[in-house]
Amino acid sequence: MSDTPQAGPAGPDTQTLTPETAPVAPPSRGRRRKKEGKPASLWTDAWHDLRRRPMFIFSLVLIAILLIMSFWPSLFTSINPLDARTCDLSTARQGPSAGHLFGRDNLGCDVYARTIYGAGNSILIGVSTTIITAVVGGLLGLIAGTRGGLTDTVSSRVTEVFFAIPQILGALLITATFRDKGLGIWIVVIALSVLAWPMTFRIMRAAVITARSQDFVIAARALGASQSRIMFGHLLPNAIAPVIVVSTINLGGFIAAEAALSFLGVGVQSPDISWGLMIADARSRFLEAPLPLVFPAVFLSITVLAFIMMGDAVRDALDPKLR
Repeated sequence: MSDTPQAGPAGPDTQTLTPETAPVAPPSRGRRRKKEGKPASLWTDAWHDLRRRPMFIFSLVLIAILLIMSFWPSLFTSINPLDARTCDLSTARQGPSAGHLFGRDNLGCDVYARTIYGAGNSILIGVSTTIITAVVGGLLGLIAGTRGGLTDTVSSRVTEVFFAIPQILGALLITATFRDKGLGIWIVVIALSVLAWPMTFRIMRAAVITARSQDFVIAARALGASQSRIMFGHLLPNAIAPVIVVSTINLGGFIAAEAALSFLGVGVQSPDISWGLMIADARSRFLEAPLPLVFPAVFLSITVLAFIMMGDAVRDALDPKLR
């Protein structure tokens, strides 16, 4: 008689396990994270860091409001200050009232409406100048840093010539010379861009020189990658971060530079509106009616501060040494 136990009859609670019905163990947490997680990168880490910075959130909200104000000023005021019929000389320099929150200026125009509409030209000039300087200076710095040799030497000497020119004085000369050529506010953009691109060039060049000695660039060159592929596929993504930081901070500086040129009478011209032009118009009667000068000056300061705060936050997030 065999000693092997015989299987008894299957009871009502007994279930035969098959490969299809056998329970499968849930994947471990480590495997799940590895499968669902995305590879970490500088930009991903920076974004997670920025979302936890109150300074970045505060500046982002301010900039969003200012951009909406620039593109859709009618959402903030029903008065169109570009229409001369909204101005009344008999009410010049009147104080704030229910219908005119910031009062009226020397020509009887609504200061609040002019301040809202003035954001458009000021921010447009700042953003346009930032884009031009980032593209021109970044591209030239990328080429000079990649090629080196004579190209790098000549371009570096040219930028040193531009660095020797005071920015406001040079922009003052350019705008005063060409302001009657029918270019409007774009002469301010051109003047600031001509004198500001060398800073972006130098930052991009330094970042590219640092990156081109890294192992991944040497490996790509050894594998026969073309110079354009190395330049735009390997060097540019790893050298663009400092350019973004400086461009964000410079944007606020360009807005302030536009205000300075308009204040000196060579920037934005009437009937266009900008904060610098409003400050220039109100300075003659400042002691008698200070509000037409104070309000555009406050908006200008807040705008410049918002972009500088954002630039500082982005710099701290992109620099691992500051985390």
